[in-house]
Amino acid sequence: MIITYEDIIIRTLTRVLAPFLQIYALYVLAHGHYSPGGGFQGGVMLGASMILMVIAFGLDTTLKRLSEKADTILFVVGLLLYSGVGVLCLALGGNYLDYGKLAEILPVTIAKARSLGILFIETGVALGVMGIMVSLFYDISTGGLPPAREGR
Repeated sequence: MIITYEDIIIRTLTRVLAPFLQIYALYVLAHGHYSPGGGFQGGVMLGASMILMVIAFGLDTTLKRLSEKADTILFVVGLLLYSGVGVLCLALGGNYLDYGKLAEILPVTIAKARSLGILFIETGVALGVMGIMVSLFYDISTGGLPPAREGR
């Protein structure tokens, strides 16, 4: 169980830094196919911002913002997005993750379709990495038991 301390400095810094960390993670995700970075790095930063919230505010408060069910939905959506783009490319007659085939269903050029395909894949990876990272932290912090709910 994570023990939180009523430390005004840590809580204030978390309130200030977490939104900027999340915005920077989205920047790294969005520019991952043009520069270093991408889905994995963006997902780790998004997960780290949630873990920072657990450390500063406690597990119960963080679970109100991102429940275990919502976290599970996030990483399943990430997996489906990644694999769905690949299967869609197969269905269009290309190879798995052959992004150029997406131009047949998107009103863009082949080069733009490849760029969008990479962005879709990177977004799926980011959601998956963030979801798994937060889920593992939730499991470790509760010892694998469901967190205590108020009103029981």
